[in-house]
Amino acid sequence: MLRKIFLVLSLLFYLSGLAYAQGVEITPLYSAGQTQTSSQNNAGIPEGPFSQSQTSQQSQSGISSEPSVSQFQQQNQGSQTNPFARSQQTAPQSQYSNPSVSQFQQQTLPEQNKLNQAQQEMQSSLLNGKTSTTITNPALTPLSKPSAFEEFISGSLPSSVSVKNLKQFGYNLFISPPSTFAPLMSVPVGPNYIIGPNDQIKIDVWGSINENLTLTVNRDGNINIPGVGVVSVAGLKFSELKGVIQNAFSKYYKNFNLNITMGSLRTMTIYVVGYAAHPGSYTVSSLSTLINALFACGGPSKIGSMRNIEVKRDGKTITHFDMYDFLIYGDTTGNIRLQPGDVIYIPPIGPEVAIAGAVKDPAIYELKGRTSILALIEMAGGLQSFAFTGRVQVYRIVDHQVRMVFEDSLKDLRNLETLKKHPEANFIVHGGDLVKIFSVPEELNTVKLEGAVAMPGSFAIKPNVTTLKTVIDRAGGLLYYASDKAEITRTSITQEGPKVERFYVNLAKALKDDPKDNIKLEIGDYIFVRTIPNWHPYEYVYIGGQVKYPGVYPITPGERLSSVLERAGGYTKDAYLRGAVFTRASVQKIQQQSIDLMINRLQQQLLASNAQTASTAVSSTTAQAAQVTLANAQALIASLRSVKASGRVTIDLAPIRILKGSSEDIPLENGDSLYIPVRNDVVNVVGAVMSPGSYVYNPHYTWKDYIEMAGGYESYADTKDVYVYRANGSAVKVSHGLVSWNPYKDRWEFAAFAKEDNRLWPGDTIIVPQKLQEFPWLRNIKDITQILMNIAVTAGVAIHLY
Repeated sequence: MLRKIFLVLSLLFYLSGLAYAQGVEITPLYSAGQTQTSSQNNAGIPEGPFSQSQTSQQSQSGISSEPSVSQFQQQNQGSQTNPFARSQQTAPQSQYSNPSVSQFQQQTLPEQNKLNQAQQEMQSSLLNGKTSTTITNPALTPLSKPSAFEEFISGSLPSSVSVKNLKQFGYNLFISPPSTFAPLMSVPVGPNYIIGPNDQIKIDVWGSINENLTLTVNRDGNINIPGVGVVSVAGLKFSELKGVIQNAFSKYYKNFNLNITMGSLRTMTIYVVGYAAHPGSYTVSSLSTLINALFACGGPSKIGSMRNIEVKRDGKTITHFDMYDFLIYGDTTGNIRLQPGDVIYIPPIGPEVAIAGAVKDPAIYELKGRTSILALIEMAGGLQSFAFTGRVQVYRIVDHQVRMVFEDSLKDLRNLETLKKHPEANFIVHGGDLVKIFSVPEELNTVKLEGAVAMPGSFAIKPNVTTLKTVIDRAGGLLYYASDKAEITRTSITQEGPKVERFYVNLAKALKDDPKDNIKLEIGDYIFVRTIPNWHPYEYVYIGGQVKYPGVYPITPGERLSSVLERAGGYTKDAYLRGAVFTRASVQKIQQQSIDLMINRLQQQLLASNAQTASTAVSSTTAQAAQVTLANAQALIASLRSVKASGRVTIDLAPIRILKGSSEDIPLENGDSLYIPVRNDVVNVVGAVMSPGSYVYNPHYTWKDYIEMAGGYESYADTKDVYVYRANGSAVKVSHGLVSWNPYKDRWEFAAFAKEDNRLWPGDTIIVPQKLQEFPWLRNIKDITQILMNIAVTAGVAIHLY
């Protein structure tokens, strides 16, 4: 049974949702100052320009969620479009049960072997940082891998030529042969099919005699036709069979018609020897060809030849088959039909040469006779459209002593006339050669145009010909807020080094083709079109909830909160100012960095502690228990990494006339969001109490009264660290007795001074954490409480461990 062990609550900000990871549950501390109606989402915010997509449902305690930090977009899409909205997804919930140590006490191996195995598994988990394995489907790999041309166009093609993934050409054909290569037993036989023992012959006769006969050729090669006698048919071609049988019938009958077809065909035994993947004897159909037999045996091995496969019959070699002709050109000239007892011999592979780089099928190819560089490129599918013909590099083994490199050009191979004049360009490749074909180098004859133009970017030019006006026209012209001045930076190459000069032109005159300002550009020029002074695009904030005119408002630099609230028509009569939720993007970024740093610190301590436990284990039970502890720690880290900072800033709103000029009347930033909910007259109690839930607000009740309403403390409750999470995002630790310790002010305080802090308001949440001492896997981590508290403070979450 799952056992709740720990609850740590944050003080400040809002969390953007729920996150679960192997039984570690992170629950958002929702703002309770909001009500949920049929027209509102879980955050209590009406669906509209600033709503957030959520899949989580309202918790059992009745606490509703807060709106999230908004993401700013530059263009206003209208009153029904939120330029700051972002989508949030909630991972499905899962649970992780911690098996007790007693589960590992049944031992079927010697004690020391189990200990060693457990320690090895523990070390592997620590090194890998994970306990699960992802299995990918290899069948999808060819589809997902981009082609060389796709890489070239996208700019991801490496400038160097890689030889890492070169494979021998053609051998992958036999890895998973398609079933369509198998001979079909039901297809009509051809006229050259040779009749042999065990073949079935179907004879249909009509006219003066009516017979339907199915006869099998016996081992002597004969068939016995009733009323006709024995007819020898073995060795006949199918085209000759009808004439022989018709002559036999003609000796006894006249005025008849005859039709001959084949029934089930015989099987035969052939032999595959030499350097085959699986040499041996094979029983195949009498329709089988050489290619069918090669697929049956798995083809040549990696040291078997693809280019000189022999078929031997009656001690004589009757054909030499080149598999490359079939694979490259589809030529099946040597693909003969096999006969019983045929021997297929696969000799050792011949000389090999590798070709890599900008060819269509880079691979390792087997040579057959003298092979020129042009023939090799043709075998590899030809040059890619981006191949550089000015260079070919060949690595060659000389006299089995040394490997040398030489280079040549492919330019003379482009046409027959040039090749006739320079036949030496089509040099012969040797076994062991590695040929590299390079891609064309990139030479950018461009300038860069940035600033207040419609389409900034890089533009191709003709040096000292293309003018500034031409480039600006290609960029779509100037924007309406462009200045008349443009800055041009030009770098000149000198023997002393690069020389940088900057000069300014008048764009108005340049666009009128004034030769003084409409200058001719050089490669590498950087043109910056200035905006008018003090120009900046509109910035926006969102005001939502209980104001008269909610929506997205543009702001001016330095505009304050009270100003935008006045523009929004002020508060409605149902506005609950204590529950206001103010979020800021810049704050969210800082909070997230803080969360990530604290999680990394916690992960290092947890892994170090578990590694020490595993290395000092004296029994398999202890080592396996350490593995369970590691799984719990990893689940906690994974869950904490799903926590995202909310960017919430605690703010105490007041009536606008009081807000003006106060410290709460802050200057607004682009992307700020303020949501004002309606009053929700409940107080929530969560954590280590008997019955967590929401209870009607009573101004005369204290936090202790609400805990009593929730059934009182659980046995494992940490009664000294009870907190109240305010509707405005702040949090306070309640005081006990006459004197209590304030950890935030680092001092002892009398209860009389904390009376206002202990007072409850509608929408507040009382948090009762659990005692940390019950978790042995967390107890030894330095400052674990402080780390978890800081993470919770920054994100606004309650963390439950199971």
